[in-house]
Amino acid sequence: MKKIIAIVGMCGSGKSVACKLLEEKGFEKVYFGGVTLDKLKEEGLEDTPENEKYMREKLRSEYGMGAYATLLLPKIKELAKNYDVVLDGLYSWDELKILKDEFGEEMTSIAIIVDRKTRYYRLENRPIRPFSKEDAIKRDISEIENIAKAGPIAYADYYIDNNKTVDDFKVRLDEILTEIERTNK
Repeated sequence: MKKIIAIVGMCGSGKSVACKLLEEKGFEKVYFGGVTLDKLKEEGLEDTPENEKYMREKLRSEYGMGAYATLLLPKIKELAKNYDVVLDGLYSWDELKILKDEFGEEMTSIAIIVDRKTRYYRLENRPIRPFSKEDAIKRDISEIENIAKAGPIAYADYYIDNNKTVDDFKVRLDEILTEIERTNK
């Protein structure tokens, strides 16, 4: 089996940046949020922060708090036969437990952390799916209270401080990849 790296962090922390950099290194991406977007399309609902929240909570009520890991596990297992895999946006503690139970030490988690004020600024100004500060605050609170998002961040194997430059981000990611390679030999 190839490497599996889960990228965790709050909305606007830079998870997509880490995933893009890993994709450039040959990783195949599994986007957890894609499940939400696909389900919204299936139900004919517009992609809004409110509808995304509704769908995330609906999926968890149907499949449990590990819903996304459960739904994506077959795809992850299949990809990991031939490719290194990056998991974009693992959300809940239960999802982390499901994946750790399945993949053990083959899976590494990296938390992207950034000051809240900086995250909110970036979210308001990002070109795709921008969030107002008020929407970001609501989402943060909802994800912490309703889906136990803080657990995977607190329990991550590695951390990237994304308060600095993109170059600093890249250097730290490369350091982590080197450490993963060294410890997996």
